[in-house]
Amino acid sequence: MILGMSLAAFTTLHVVLSLIGLGAGLVVAGGMIASRLLPGITVLFLSSTLLANLTGLMFPSARLALGHQLGLVSVLVLLPTAAALCLHRLAGAWRWIYTTGALGVLWLNGVIAVFQAFAKLAVLRPVAQPEIIYATQLVLSLVFAGLAVLAVRRFRPCSAVSQAPPRPVALS
Repeated sequence: MILGMSLAAFTTLHVVLSLIGLGAGLVVAGGMIASRLLPGITVLFLSSTLLANLTGLMFPSARLALGHQLGLVSVLVLLPTAAALCLHRLAGAWRWIYTTGALGVLWLNGVIAVFQAFAKLAVLRPVAQPEIIYATQLVLSLVFAGLAVLAVRRFRPCSAVSQAPPRPVALS
């Protein structure tokens, strides 16, 4: 039992939080490339990702597994990422700190998702050779590096509160 739930129920909660974080994170990444801050989806991404990482750290293990290590790194990256957005309102260098942090956390969750997919999905188990897994991780890393470069260059939202500049008022 973890947090009063069976291991199966707790695992389901963790997986659902992880999938929500991944999906919302992809939408946030798309918003960054379009230079749009998506406040609601961003909160969903950051909070579900944090909760997924925290629940992942609660799984019983005799050792500090790779998932635990990546979860710890992800939580540590989330701290300045959230501070850049909430405290510093993406001013100055905080814009790229937020952008790279958010995409870094999303990438880490993707890395864990790839490992879990090869380990847990019956359709992928037959091809779960180390070379295939590492090649998949390499492609994932290259895609995220490209996304990060695009996002850092393009993400310049009007402000952390308002997405669009005020519209002029018609005088007729």
